[in-house]
Amino acid sequence: MAADLFKADAHFRELICRASERTGSDLEKICRRGPERELTRTKNLQPLLVCVSLGFLRHLSDKGIRPDKVLGHSLGEISALAAAGIVSFETAVDIAVKRGELMDAAAACVSGGMAAVISSERETVLELLAQKFSNAQLVLANDNTPNQIILSGETAALEQFTAFVTAEKLGRCRPLAVAGPWHSPLMVQAQREFSSWLGTVEFHAPKVPLIFNVTAATETDPQKFRQLIARNLVEPVLWRAAMDSLRGAEKLALFEIGPGRVLSGLARANGFGDDVKIFNINNLRGVEMAARLD
Repeated sequence: MAADLFKADAHFRELICRASERTGSDLEKICRRGPERELTRTKNLQPLLVCVSLGFLRHLSDKGIRPDKVLGHSLGEISALAAAGIVSFETAVDIAVKRGELMDAAAACVSGGMAAVISSERETVLELLAQKFSNAQLVLANDNTPNQIILSGETAALEQFTAFVTAEKLGRCRPLAVAGPWHSPLMVQAQREFSSWLGTVEFHAPKVPLIFNVTAATETDPQKFRQLIARNLVEPVLWRAAMDSLRGAEKLALFEIGPGRVLSGLARANGFGDDVKIFNINNLRGVEMAARLD
């Protein structure tokens, strides 16, 4: 991940050094050489992913490519804050460090996880979820596409519900390789501490609109950003609705910035067809290809 940035980008390395100092981990070493168990620890992975995303974002900006709107899925919302000019790159890294630290600690206190449900019986699945589980046992975590939702909660409840969905032939279920039950009430202690810590952060009015996860809507009042960002820890990511808000733009182009291609797949699954150009900015070659956009 980000081998080209480590090799050629001094500003990116400064962000990595900042994150390393704040986490107490050598994030460059962990990213480039592992071990994988350290790379996938939430306290390390979250600041690393934000640093990588911001590294590629800066190269896009240097090519004169700037967004009309921004949005980020889950952790990606922190990078989107910087892309919108709401916080500096350095502050975004600090936010990711604190977020990862608190979520890591909260996950260590519970037995929970997440699973994807791919189903054409979306409303039936959600109705069953509401009927069979309450409180923090199991909740909707991500509303990704018309046919894909992510559930989050206690391990036993997750296993029980996904087994039921499979047995009733309501869809396919796949456990996710995550460290905890993100976007669920089981993260409430982390959410409270995160919200309090965010009181020390200065937010600016956005230079471009940012579509927030928990509302699938934009917000311009910096005083409200803290609440929206903190709610992300315990409430679902309304990605399907957020993507819907992008429809209708003339000559729409989407840029997925950061490692992987998951969001590009979700865009296609949300009905963005071949008339929409999608660029994967997960290496510097991707930046060069995007710079040749007509």
